[in-house]
Amino acid sequence: MIVGLVIACEVAFWVLLAAGLATRYLLRMPRTSLALLLCEPLLEVVLFAVTAIDLKNGAEPNWRHGLAAVYIGFTAGLGHATIKWADARFAHRFADGPPPARPPKYGTARAVHEWKVAGRWILASVVALALLQAAVWYVGDDGDTGSLRVWQTRMLWVIGINALIAASYTLFPKKAPARSD
Repeated sequence: MIVGLVIACEVAFWVLLAAGLATRYLLRMPRTSLALLLCEPLLEVVLFAVTAIDLKNGAEPNWRHGLAAVYIGFTAGLGHATIKWADARFAHRFADGPPPARPPKYGTARAVHEWKVAGRWILASVVALALLQAAVWYVGDDGDTGSLRVWQTRMLWVIGINALIAASYTLFPKKAPARSD
């Protein structure tokens, strides 16, 4: 049931996003669009509540509960950036908006961009870690929380990999090609 709800939340995220952007740019109804986009966090609240109820009713914690926590964390950390990304492309395609900005390719500007991206992934992982730890405490010593601990280890790997990628752009910045005039 939890996995099905995670999938339903992901589908609903994209449906609400498409409906919100279509309402904003095609139907020219910005308030309705805002209302649709503000429904996005409700999906995670429902998933959180159902997961907590499942654990409260005695379900043994497993990878499904960990997946729910990770999904909520990633939506918290990456959801806003995803909405901004889609909004820029939708505005350009359907509302004569400017072309979406491309990330910088070289030097310090690229390193700053990579740290911002890493920051979003790290935030997502930290939120997931906190939710997983809350689930471990919620279950207590009576339950087997090993599967939740596995998810925590994975989130630590995500943090490390993203920090390493961003650091590589800082320590070894890509240089712009030499101009030949």
